[in-house]
Amino acid sequence: MQDTVFDPVSLTCGHIFCYICACKGASVTIVDGLQAANPKEKCPLCREERVYEGAVRLEELNILLSRSCPEYWKERLQTERVERVRLVKEHWDNQCRAFIGV
Repeated sequence: MQDTVFDPVSLTCGHIFCYICACKGASVTIVDGLQAANPKEKCPLCREERVYEGAVRLEELNILLSRSCPEYWKERLQTERVERVRLVKEHWDNQCRAFIGV
């Protein structure tokens, strides 16, 4: 589902995604980050390769969006925090399982 971007990043091809969505597109966890993406991973829109390693966070856009619709942003921030905690927990659970060989 496409929505207003939250914590936006611009891939080197110019497409803009939420940070979490970009990580999913790159097949990396939010803990590992976009720098860990395989160079062969492609932009979900234009299918260009090597777009994640030079991704740039768009802090100014994030600020503008948060100011333009503060009610929505407050709700989205809460939802995003829950999702990030879930993803980080899932990452570390997987790391622990791999470490103990389960």
